[in-house]
Amino acid sequence: MPFKIIYASEVYDDLQQAIDFYNSRQKGLGTRFLKTVKIQISKIKSNAFGFQVRYNDVRCLPLTKFPYTIHYRPFPETNTIKIIAIFCDYLDPETWDGR
Repeated sequence: MPFKIIYASEVYDDLQQAIDFYNSRQKGLGTRFLKTVKIQISKIKSNAFGFQVRYNDVRCLPLTKFPYTIHYRPFPETNTIKIIAIFCDYLDPETWDGR
């Protein structure tokens, strides 16, 4: 049975900032970014434990064609996955510490 996805409130800001940035570079690129995110989240949903643990219990899945990584935690006892961040790989990792 697939996991239910829940999102940390910061994820919406992460997505909006990335979409705005890509749309400012090329019309429609933000939409392609969002489509890529949705595809990767569906992979996480169907195989929550199939991706690398990077630190503590946080797993990560990089996006294809975009320098972003989805950070998430699976909770098998409640059959949920919490998406913590969609983080740009070029940003200073210290900005992650606040989460």
